[in-house]
Amino acid sequence: MTSSTSQLRHPLSLLGTAVWAIVAVVAFHLAYELAALSCLIGLYVFALVQLSRAATPVRAFLAGWLTGLLVFGPQLAFMFGVFGEFGVVLWLIGSFWIGLFVVLGHGAIERFGTRWAVGLLPMLFIGLEYFRSELYPLKFSWLAPGYTFAGHGQPLLVPHVGVYGVGFLLTLVAAGLTHVRARIAFGVGASLLIALGVVANVGWASPTKTAPEKADTDGPLVVGIQMEFPSTIRIVAALDKAVSQHPDFDLLVLSEYTFERTPPLAVLDWCRQNGRYLIVGGKDSVEDRPDDFRNTAFVISPDGEVVFKQAKSVPIQFFADGLPAEEQRLWDSPWGKIGICICYDLSYTRVVDELVRQGAQLLIVPTMDVTGWGQHEHRLHAKIAPTRAAEYGLPIVRVCSSGISQIVTPSGQVTESLPFPGQGESFAARVRPVEKARIPIDRYLAPLGLIVTVLFVGFLVVESVLKSIRKARATRGVGVL
Repeated sequence: MTSSTSQLRHPLSLLGTAVWAIVAVVAFHLAYELAALSCLIGLYVFALVQLSRAATPVRAFLAGWLTGLLVFGPQLAFMFGVFGEFGVVLWLIGSFWIGLFVVLGHGAIERFGTRWAVGLLPMLFIGLEYFRSELYPLKFSWLAPGYTFAGHGQPLLVPHVGVYGVGFLLTLVAAGLTHVRARIAFGVGASLLIALGVVANVGWASPTKTAPEKADTDGPLVVGIQMEFPSTIRIVAALDKAVSQHPDFDLLVLSEYTFERTPPLAVLDWCRQNGRYLIVGGKDSVEDRPDDFRNTAFVISPDGEVVFKQAKSVPIQFFADGLPAEEQRLWDSPWGKIGICICYDLSYTRVVDELVRQGAQLLIVPTMDVTGWGQHEHRLHAKIAPTRAAEYGLPIVRVCSSGISQIVTPSGQVTESLPFPGQGESFAARVRPVEKARIPIDRYLAPLGLIVTVLFVGFLVVESVLKSIRKARATRGVGVL
């Protein structure tokens, strides 16, 4: 990706490239691990943009790829325990997207200069984030910059632009600072980081349109219980305990894969005898395919009947997680339209977008988070629900097999949380469905960014091919002479 008309001025030295890579890695981990320093995610993005100024495309890609590896590896160390040596391959694949952004940024600055790069780099960033998070076979949305702010009472920026929109905005500012003089960039950048830190730690409230005030029956009193691979006897005992502790509860939620098959008769009888709704995870057989199943959430009515069920839309790769759902529907509950996401489904905006388009007023998320995956995995996973709630303006009840279960308000505030591993722990709270959820603006911007990215990559490929043809012709001409 070299050009005879290169506009890459003052390229980074090898030392400068190493320094900005270290800055990116340190800033990312501090932002993800310490909520008070979440503003440093802006410095991480700025450092990635600086790496685009590396002297050569190869150096730019390697710097970005190694930076991504030092980001993904420590954060996703639990994958080694889950997948063994293949977990390292997954780190390398995740890191590739960081390297690709940096080298494409290098190409943009080299050909068009920093002025045009101000508009192009944010589109490249959001396009690549959307593709690696939502579209290709190994899609994995965790560790996007937008999730950083989920550690606060109410996630910053997310309610206004969505999780991918946060990365777009940060890249836009970073690219803009690259276009101005170093002194100005340092002063403005430092001021913006400080302001972002102050706002993040003070809190950012997001108004949410809720249903008109009613009596105490404006939402169900929901109980959630954490149990991992429990026996039927233990489940019934936990249900009896919930009734004694919360005699007025309306809906009880258990985790994904609570049962190895459909809910047993003893649980159906319990719901009928106690007149309660229960949402619980299990396996639903597939007609004419006895060896297959769908990972399903079952809704059991006070009559002891399964009145609704929703299968998992995105089974986890490399797991025996069943066949994907054939369709997504809403449960028309006594309290409003409830959407059900099963565990990993909540990580994908395309899954939740569909439920919101259908009119979801509340999300219930039965989740299997195995204790053996470790506390750090659970903490990373717990960033998803507050982010989703904030960007859609939708309350979420997430009940895990082991901590961290959550009840989240439409502004992204976690009002109830259960610890890790927390076996047998429970919470109870009244959850009011919203009148109408929203789809954030980045859902429209991200596909546009992907189109821009594909066109730019195509431009670079065509340019490279034409350059090779010209070089070959020139070489043949010299040979003739």
